[in-house]
Amino acid sequence: MALKQFKAESKRLLDLMINSIYTHKEIFLRELISNASDAIDKLYYKALTDGKTGLNRDDFVIRVLPDKEKHTLTITDNGCGMTKEELENNLGTIAKSGSLNFKNDMQQKDGQKQDGPKDVEIIGQFGVGFYSAFMVSRHVTVRSRAFGSDEAWQWESSGTEGYSVEPCDKKDRGTEVILELKPDTDDEKYSQFTDTYALKTLVKKYSDYIRYPIKMDVEKSRLKKDSKDQYETYTENETLNSMVPLWRKNKNEITQEQYNQFYKDKFSDYDNPAKTIHMYAEGAVTFHALMYIPAHAPFNFYTRDYEKGLQLYSNGVLIMDKCADLLPDYFSFVRGLVDSQDLSLNISREALQHDRQLKLIAERVEKKIHSELESMLKNNREEYEKFFKNFGLQLKYGVYQDYGVHKNVLQDLLLYYSSSEKKMVTLKEYVGRMKKDQKYIYYACGDSIDRVDKLPQTETVRDHGYEILYMTDPIDEFAVRMLMKYDDKEFRSVSADDLGLETEEEKKEAAKKVEENKDMLTFLKNSLKGKVSNVILSQKLKTHPVCLSTNGAISMEMEKVLNSLPNAEKEKVKAQRVLEINANHPIFKKLCDLYQSDKDRLKEYASLLYTQALLIEGVQIDDPVEFSNQICRLMVQ
Repeated sequence: MALKQFKAESKRLLDLMINSIYTHKEIFLRELISNASDAIDKLYYKALTDGKTGLNRDDFVIRVLPDKEKHTLTITDNGCGMTKEELENNLGTIAKSGSLNFKNDMQQKDGQKQDGPKDVEIIGQFGVGFYSAFMVSRHVTVRSRAFGSDEAWQWESSGTEGYSVEPCDKKDRGTEVILELKPDTDDEKYSQFTDTYALKTLVKKYSDYIRYPIKMDVEKSRLKKDSKDQYETYTENETLNSMVPLWRKNKNEITQEQYNQFYKDKFSDYDNPAKTIHMYAEGAVTFHALMYIPAHAPFNFYTRDYEKGLQLYSNGVLIMDKCADLLPDYFSFVRGLVDSQDLSLNISREALQHDRQLKLIAERVEKKIHSELESMLKNNREEYEKFFKNFGLQLKYGVYQDYGVHKNVLQDLLLYYSSSEKKMVTLKEYVGRMKKDQKYIYYACGDSIDRVDKLPQTETVRDHGYEILYMTDPIDEFAVRMLMKYDDKEFRSVSADDLGLETEEEKKEAAKKVEENKDMLTFLKNSLKGKVSNVILSQKLKTHPVCLSTNGAISMEMEKVLNSLPNAEKEKVKAQRVLEINANHPIFKKLCDLYQSDKDRLKEYASLLYTQALLIEGVQIDDPVEFSNQICRLMVQ
């Protein structure tokens, strides 16, 4: 049996195929099954177009035949088969795709571009998938008989040395690919590809939606007749694949229970999804998408271990398990898949040659998710609030990320607790009920709603009857700073210097009081030894004696967040703290008296008031023991 040499720089190219092109060895099964599907599609196309074959779709099948004893795996189909010439051309020339040529011929007829029957989908493009078999095989035999031919031919090869083509006996049309698997090593267990469970798993993972049945004999057990505890084994010819993808069915043919079950099976969740999104898009890129919003956040969602992305299919064949490029980070909670026949795949069919098509799909997917969330917010507020409780933080991160480039997309999806409504509200709802004289959207930050509700800084805003948004997530103030405005209304923290509430007369009176007490205020500032950048008389306090505010870009909340990060610098971030004193509180008169009579005691009062302000803000104090001693000294005086 004379060996023939491969064409197209055989040894170099085949060696590259075997060792470099594919990431995972298990991919070979996907490639061989896809080739079998293509062979059936070619014959099915002939059956549809000339009507003389006497065949219909139910006549076609792909079989997987493992043999543990012989250490072989065989994949067969009853498709179009190959002549001797086709075996030479398709298998003897690496990187020549018979499927691609057929696809091009099918689309070009008499110089006119034809779409062809929509029930035919050719997967192969490059003519290299077959050679992935050599990643797991030491010898490959292909036996084939073309449809309508009386002859059968056998192609054999052990790799780069060459191949042979000889006549053989084969009764039925189609092709069988026989893999003599490599022996097991310490690193590679090639025998796994004769294990029925492992093969079922691989078919389910990569080829579940091949349009023809993939069958395999599977050994099972059952109770013997008239026996309660004795079992017998039997063999069942089991269909391994689903064949028709759920996402390619019409929506009106699918129940919500079917959607839910598919989600739970596919993504290993025990709860039904909160939202199902089923879409089909045509245009520059045609694709199907089936996406879900989970009812709860995965345990690792807000960790570095979480991987975002949708499954990517091409003609029902899995290309990528998690394609991150299909989802923006702020929608990373979405799970699901995209299936398109228009993708330009690379030679290994594991990635894309270029990302233009992917970007077009991602844009459509993003708009669809956004519109579905808007619809949920408008029509099912209770469900949306549950969703926001789980994933609202991710939307807020999206507002802040990339210098706020996505803020306009996300701002209407945000919810915040309202001081007046006592529930979650949107920014649109807040602005829609603002009072005519209200200049700003007021907000307050803290660790919890209860804590924010008790902040001294909120008193003046409340007295004016203005609504305050409570922001309790660490990212909130960063996101709001990035938003800056909503509907041309500026955001303003209740801790800001100017709340826009004082009349001109009140401002003049405050300035006069500051001037009268400027020496004492300077003394208080100096006694705190750099802990504050200033001590001022507050315009926002009503019943409380003191509070803290800040100068500059860093607020007290931002300081806490930045210093709590895992990679925070040893030199902690420090906001420019300002101690505000209520000039209408009895404590202020006491301070004035001490400034005249006992400055040492005044220093101790200043320290106590500063520590009190820190505790109100929820900031850890530097020396709890000293604070306790100061209180004790005060109590015995």
